[in-house]
Amino acid sequence: MTRPSWDEYFMQIAETVSTRSTCLRRSVGAVLVKDRRILSTGYNGAPKGCAHCAETGCLRDILGIPSGERHEICRGSHAEINAIAQAAANGIATDGCWVYCTLAPCPFCAKALINAGCRRVIYKESYADKLGISLLQEAGVEIIEM
Repeated sequence: MTRPSWDEYFMQIAETVSTRSTCLRRSVGAVLVKDRRILSTGYNGAPKGCAHCAETGCLRDILGIPSGERHEICRGSHAEINAIAQAAANGIATDGCWVYCTLAPCPFCAKALINAGCRRVIYKESYADKLGISLLQEAGVEIIEM
């Protein structure tokens, strides 16, 4: 029997979490972990109580905005932000956590992860905008691409 490594295990969970995404462009999942325990999960989609893009259509597509640009023009929140918000809503401290993401963090998510005390970012797929990775490196966050 071959068991997955911890990194493989948590990334597989992030991939499963991504299947809940309601984004029409890309499905992303994130898992916040500390001491090999899951703190919270998140996927990209509209805020609680708001209509999903799957129901309303993609505003970025309607306006012709390319991937990696004008992040603020979107109904949804990114997976990492949602994982941080889920932890906060449940009173779970994130300082010292690691995050497993199916996609490298954008600049907004990178800043949120840094301020949430994330110490390690493990991601599967690169993101077009490299500023997020740059900010994480500058803040001393360990970065691993799987």
